[in-house]
Amino acid sequence: MSTPTRSTNAPSCSVSGLRVVLGRGGPDVVDDIAFDVAEGEILALVGESGSGKTTIATALLAHTRRGARIDAGTVRLDGRDLLAAPPREARGRRGSEVAYVPQDPAASLNPVMRIGRQIREVLDVHHAGTPAERAARVREVLAEVALPGDDAFLRRYPHQLSGGQLQRVAIAMAFTLRPRVLVLDEPTTGLDVTTQAHVLATVRELCARHAVAAVYVTHDLAVVGEFAHRVAVMYAGRIVEIGPRERIFAAPAHPYTRALLAAVPSVAEPRVLEGIPGSAPSPGRRPSGCRFHDRCAFAEAECAEREPELTAVGSGPATEHEPESTAPVLTRCRRADHVRAQPLEFTVAASVDTGRPEPVLTVSGLTARYGNRPILHGIDLEVGRNECVAVVGQSGSGKSTLSRAIGGLHEEWKGTVSFQGTPLPPGARSRSRELRKAVQYVFQNPYLALNPRMTVGRIVRRPLELFGLAHGADATRRVHELLGQVMLSPAVYDLRPDRLSGGERQRVAIARALACEPELLICDEVTSALDVSVQAAIVGLLEELRASRGLSMLFVTHNLALVRSLATRVAVLSDGLIVEEGPTADVLDRPSAAYTQQLLRDTPGRADEPVGEGA
Repeated sequence: MSTPTRSTNAPSCSVSGLRVVLGRGGPDVVDDIAFDVAEGEILALVGESGSGKTTIATALLAHTRRGARIDAGTVRLDGRDLLAAPPREARGRRGSEVAYVPQDPAASLNPVMRIGRQIREVLDVHHAGTPAERAARVREVLAEVALPGDDAFLRRYPHQLSGGQLQRVAIAMAFTLRPRVLVLDEPTTGLDVTTQAHVLATVRELCARHAVAAVYVTHDLAVVGEFAHRVAVMYAGRIVEIGPRERIFAAPAHPYTRALLAAVPSVAEPRVLEGIPGSAPSPGRRPSGCRFHDRCAFAEAECAEREPELTAVGSGPATEHEPESTAPVLTRCRRADHVRAQPLEFTVAASVDTGRPEPVLTVSGLTARYGNRPILHGIDLEVGRNECVAVVGQSGSGKSTLSRAIGGLHEEWKGTVSFQGTPLPPGARSRSRELRKAVQYVFQNPYLALNPRMTVGRIVRRPLELFGLAHGADATRRVHELLGQVMLSPAVYDLRPDRLSGGERQRVAIARALACEPELLICDEVTSALDVSVQAAIVGLLEELRASRGLSMLFVTHNLALVRSLATRVAVLSDGLIVEEGPTADVLDRPSAAYTQQLLRDTPGRADEPVGEGA
């Protein structure tokens, strides 16, 4: 069994021999999991969807998803094993000793309960302080996450907040009781770069100030590079590499870690993103030997025979590719020294100036509102044939309202929206069958976008039958092709959405939209729930469809690095106005608007680089 890595500070959380299985006697979801997290330390768990990250995160609270159970191991919080505690004691320690920030706050917050009452409920359940102290603590914790604590905000319901505000409310609820251990499950998935930077800075500062150990589950390696102290890389239910962030990022010792880092986009250059060939094996279908060997560029025959143990790789004086560090890096690879010695290399896409193509989508003088609240103020925008136009901006800037108005999902707007010269009515139900097929929308939230009563196969099959594209055996074959295009195993065909991870659900939503063979694809933060490898594969797929079928895209995102690799033009939205628009390289390399410059400064990896003229 693996030896957990140790930190110099006292561990607040110590995990040893953790094993979670499906049912009784079923295959393991995760196994041989061991690590410590010290006071004030942040450990990032990274890896592809289905690698076991969230399973570990929930096990830290003595909890599992439906159908799974904790089969072995210990989770010690300040020396006391939470897994051995009686159910009543375990429930009492959740929230007070170990708190959880979920991936999707929209699904975890009570939609009929006001925000102030929901935060106050955490204090009430644990009988923390007097009523006056509880009321004061609610306002204090909201201020810590940069949200107003006035009566008007406390009386709001979840649906009256933006995605970024909802995520900060969830973080505030977790910090309310000042827990000793904080588990964050993709907490910045729906946040723009500025809000993300503030939230992560807040989490880091609070963890340091109150000696809180944090386990941070994420697929965003760019954020990990600036936020975490140590990194644990997960693959197929195992930790395959763990150690100090700076050592792993400078010289990864496992081929899987190396492949993940190679798939990370850069805001500084338009990298050609390449996903990892194949897909991660599901529980019960994992290969013998090293679990990664069938996808590994460094594999040898011996790799298929025996699974390596976690062993330390060399440490010592600084080298060209690795800084000096005395903390150990553990990895499961028999060729670790050879892998670690290879420098990471990236392919930069060649710049091609094709001019402005014929417009497919034309937006002119678009104003939109929610009730009496104006959101958009005279938007003019074009998307050309075979072009990808990215719309970026902070939460609340109007990005999703713009995309929903174009997609026919928001009807309170005025102005002109035309598709190939044909005006689009405000509501999708008022549009012709041909227009609904041609203009498809992929939603930001994969948890709410899929019908929970339908299987994956039925979800993707439905538009094929609805638009008369395929029936019977042809439809089944086409569904399997679409699932393969978005890197999903055929095994998910008969599963319902609740059996899938967030990233897997998002890929199903993308496959459903592509089933319609659209001419314009509206993507609303579609990669925010995807790991970097799948994101690279999806970007590659969209680029292929753009080249082969002339697909046009309106790509709403907060990921400026991804914009550099995907978009031909960028429109920067602030407070319902486009403050800057132009070719991607011009906007990202030479931004003229102060707002754009600030977005770039807040982007992970660019915080210390000069941005804009005279910056």
